[in-house]
Amino acid sequence: MNKKILTDREQEVFELLVLNKTTTEIAEFLGISEKTVRNHISNTIQKLGVKGRAQAVVELIKLGEITIN
Repeated sequence: MNKKILTDREQEVFELLVLNKTTTEIAEFLGISEKTVRNHISNTIQKLGVKGRAQAVVELIKLGEITIN
């Protein structure tokens, strides 16, 4: 069984990013602050060693961490 890279919350944030949601929309949907959303994105980018949100999304899809429905 593969160990997950993302926390559940980071996964939720990126699944919403894939749906083209803005930071504000994600924050409202999850009931957290925009700063917290940005922190989750930043932490994920650091974990993956990539340069931005788009690269992170591509990498997460490749790793099977998130799916596109």
